[in-house]
Amino acid sequence: MKYVVAFGRFWWDFVVGDDWTVAAGVALTLGFVGTLAHEGVNAWWLLPLAIALLTAISVWRQASSSSDDAGAGPG
Repeated sequence: MKYVVAFGRFWWDFVVGDDWTVAAGVALTLGFVGTLAHEGVNAWWLLPLAIALLTAISVWRQASSSSDDAGAGPG
């Protein structure tokens, strides 16, 4: 059983990683694009656009939180 738990934790860390909001955004986007494709809409371009937007938001949030800590420094 511990191998199953370890396998699940690996995939959780691999997919979700440090930012669960990006993983949730990708999952929602995949579902949305899949639904649109099922309805016959040519929406392939939406996925790369969403990934770029999610990446930019994630980097911006990390950079802004790092700049808040920049003045703290050691000692």
